Amino acid sequence: MSRSVAADVAVRAKQSPDDPALLFGGARDEVVTYAELVGAAERIGAELAGRYPDTRRPLALQASKSTAAIATVLACMKAGRPLLLASTELGRELLAELVGRSGCQAVLGITEERLTHRPVALGQDGPGGPVLPEDTSLLLTTSGSTGIPKLVPLGAAGVDAFTSWAGSAFALGTGTRVLNFAPLNFDLTLLDIWGTLRHGGCVVPVDHDRSVDTKYLLGLLESTRPHVVQAVPMFFRLLTEAGTGSTFPGVRELLLTGDHVPRSVRAGLSRLFPAARLHNVYGCTETNDSMIHTFSAAEAADREVLPLGSPLPGVLVDVVAEGEVLRGAGSGELLVSTPFQTAGYLGEAGAKDRFVVRGDRVWYRTGDVVTRSAGGELALVGRTDSQVKVRGVRINLEEVERVLQGHGGVAEAAVVAVPHPDSGRALHAFVRRSDDAVTGLQLRSYCAAKVNRAAIPAAFHLMTDPLPIGPTGKVSRRLLMEKIQ
Repeated sequence: MSRSVAADVAVRAKQSPDDPALLFGGARDEVVTYAELVGAAERIGAELAGRYPDTRRPLALQASKSTAAIATVLACMKAGRPLLLASTELGRELLAELVGRSGCQAVLGITEERLTHRPVALGQDGPGGPVLPEDTSLLLTTSGSTGIPKLVPLGAAGVDAFTSWAGSAFALGTGTRVLNFAPLNFDLTLLDIWGTLRHGGCVVPVDHDRSVDTKYLLGLLESTRPHVVQAVPMFFRLLTEAGTGSTFPGVRELLLTGDHVPRSVRAGLSRLFPAARLHNVYGCTETNDSMIHTFSAAEAADREVLPLGSPLPGVLVDVVAEGEVLRGAGSGELLVSTPFQTAGYLGEAGAKDRFVVRGDRVWYRTGDVVTRSAGGELALVGRTDSQVKVRGVRINLEEVERVLQGHGGVAEAAVVAVPHPDSGRALHAFVRRSDDAVTGLQLRSYCAAKVNRAAIPAAFHLMTDPLPIGPTGKVSRRLLMEKIQ
């Protein structure tokens, strides 16, 4: 098994022991050196080896970002021990379900920088548990927005390949500070934690409990002065809506990822980050980053939807419509094949059709609908599972949301479909206004000029608070549906 991340971090600790590996800003204001981080990983590794000598059977880690949590991941990487990274927001029953399905022998936690242990009883699979792919390094999970999260085993070779690319693409070397907004269990950390540490940079973790605290985020950016920032749309929306005069000229790379970033938010990025190269990054948990588009401040403000961009090295992409590969302009489902992807979900027999063997490569059906222009440019339309029929007309909810977000008086918008006795489905739009004078009638007229009649929401819910979000930082349609019922 390749263990390049842990090995390279260990080398860094020997060659430059006093270089900063972690920088916890804010009130904590703590620097952790490479020597200190690797020392913690060695102590934790010895503790794990003593308690769990079987390195083939995975462990689970449910913890917020801390020195001990990051050191635990490094210790497991070094030992070749598979590790399930579990969200801190998982309830006990759901966590137990995932731990049982992955065959973990214990759930680890962190209390005051020390490991806690919760042993797990052996399941029906016996001591060996389910069979993991031989190269498994990390076990991630999908968001679970459409049911119980799926388990996504990532191979060490894929992790190594991705972190190698990230380090060279964004110069994550000595002296480079990289903001880490995502929780420890997100695939985004492969770039902003593991890619950074592998290449000798310094990670600036965001306290997850304060991730929607705009004052805290602005203060963290000012005090730690990161050079690279990668985050989901919510982070950038909070900053652009703050209305402060703050600017961060030290940021040289800005990565937008996780979802579509509305044009109104993108338009404010060049003021906040005047020296940064702007990147739109596309990827899935199953494949990691697949495509990237570097864009200008003018393009950020002028284009309603940014292109997905060019495939990363070694990545192949196809658009499939009605079972056939699309060769010219048109729309269809995006399929990707990357050097970083999982071989398939763990124990999900019913989801095998998401992974398709074509030639000598495995392709992943993303479930994302894209359009391709005559010139070959790809743009995201929405999800196949966000399409509904209203009066027999197929409507993409995300397209309606983008139309609403294009209104100058709208800060946020989300659309849900609820059962209706006459039309089958009725669309409800939840809108947070940036202009209190905007009315539902005005928004209805605005939509009428831009979408099919069946796509005009039947009801507009005007809100003053930010729309509710799920664990991935995206607006939660499930929570919005609860407001209607």
